[in-house]
Amino acid sequence: MIRFDSVSKIYSTDVVLKDINWEIKKGEKVGLVGSNGAGKSTQFKILIGEEDQTSGTIIKEGNPKIAHLKQELDCKLNRSVREELESSFKDIQIVAIKLSEIENKMKSLDISKHSDELEKLVNQLAKYQAKFEALGGYKMQSDVEKILPKLGFTIEDADKLVGNFSGGWQMKVALGKIILQKPDLLLLDEPTNHLDLDTIFWLEEYLSSLKIGIIIISHDRYFLDKLCKKIIFIDRGISEIYNGNYSFFVEQKSLNEESQNKAYQLQQKEIAIQKRYIDRFRASATRSSQAKSREKQLKKISKIEAPTVKSKSPAFNFPDCPRSGKTVLTVKNLSHSYEDKILFLDVNFKVSLGEKIAILGPNGCGKSTLLKIIMKRISPEVGEINFGKHNIITSYYEQNQASVLSLEEKVIDLIFKKAPEWSQKQVRTFLGGFGFQNETVFKFIKQLSGGEKARLALALMIMNPSNFLILDEPTNHLDLQSKENLELAIRNYNGSSIIVSHDRYFISKVANKVIEIKDSKLNSYNGNYEYFLEKK
Repeated sequence: MIRFDSVSKIYSTDVVLKDINWEIKKGEKVGLVGSNGAGKSTQFKILIGEEDQTSGTIIKEGNPKIAHLKQELDCKLNRSVREELESSFKDIQIVAIKLSEIENKMKSLDISKHSDELEKLVNQLAKYQAKFEALGGYKMQSDVEKILPKLGFTIEDADKLVGNFSGGWQMKVALGKIILQKPDLLLLDEPTNHLDLDTIFWLEEYLSSLKIGIIIISHDRYFLDKLCKKIIFIDRGISEIYNGNYSFFVEQKSLNEESQNKAYQLQQKEIAIQKRYIDRFRASATRSSQAKSREKQLKKISKIEAPTVKSKSPAFNFPDCPRSGKTVLTVKNLSHSYEDKILFLDVNFKVSLGEKIAILGPNGCGKSTLLKIIMKRISPEVGEINFGKHNIITSYYEQNQASVLSLEEKVIDLIFKKAPEWSQKQVRTFLGGFGFQNETVFKFIKQLSGGEKARLALALMIMNPSNFLILDEPTNHLDLQSKENLELAIRNYNGSSIIVSHDRYFISKVANKVIEIKDSKLNSYNGNYEYFLEKK
């Protein structure tokens, strides 16, 4: 259906893609993986025509219809769900507006005086009615009503404003708009960001049921494993194809690297032996012809490339901070509502020293609100929030923290501003832990990808020593290496933490306690994520 043939993309400051070669067949589900800034989203932009490749060819067989679900959802919050879904039928809506205009003109005409003009309008009306029917205008309402239950909405929900629904439900509306366009190929850019676990499970099942081609950019390891049977890995502007799921890709990539390394080392050893022989007997009366023969053979040898040094960003650590007391936080008799929905009803819980608590629950249940109440950003309607009496120092990472960065500043200047006493070496070493290496530290923030901005926002938060971390979706937009770095840092962290996250793999690595928000109550599970699943 689509084939990239030696595609490159060069900007004035950077070579993003060097030699991209891959294809997708009808109905295939493919994962596009690689670190932040590797050029994954750039390939999507090239596919939908937002950007042109610098060189190479993109072959599209049969002019497939391509739809793109972006990271930033394209939804009008002041429309109803029905209106927003109907907005995907742009051609039909243009014709519907024209029909309405013609009908209004006909109503305002005096027939006795303007019979000729009326005849023209009647002809126009017939023409546009035929076009409306051909485009499926009379089926539009039934198509929308058929997709509502598939997305999880009731008929009553259709007339509610999109803005009244949480991010996960808004994603369903955005996805519904795309599916109604009946694309041949669906491009999904980080579709699980901001989704709760129930919605991620729903999305996995829904996408599995679709018979169209799908290309997924995602850092959700479980999600890629469930859906994809082919992985395209992008590294240093070059593509590699692995015919299997994400787990197969990780295993096979490791084996390939090991095999290449062994073959390279053996060949280098053999070349060294031959060179020693040539140097030793080049001038020998009896063996010079043999030496020359070996030299000719050595020049013809097909050399195995040196294994690529892994572009692994160094891990980081949270700065040292005085130890807190045994009791870190106490929440007593908390009740709180939003509009007409009760989020918490007489809730009590405690955070003790060393606990790393994952807060789980569906979107809209109040996870982010709970963190804001703890951080005194919101006053609870009823109840008390008390930090421990001994030395509690908090660090808070909000979901949208990356969106408030100063776009006109350079990465390195932002860190210097916060730590003016640091040397350039200290700043660059610190930024290296978040994947900012070499010239990337001199990038303007407006030039950064979504993942790079998230890493920078995380770096700024971590600069403040603390013994109580409160993190709201810290892995959103992070690439796999950055997630692994954060996992390791939290596991080594000596303080306590509360983490809201929908990244199942991440939670399974860092949490030693799970609190689930359900029916306005908090249910505690004194164990890790696997223990929680077992109990559920």
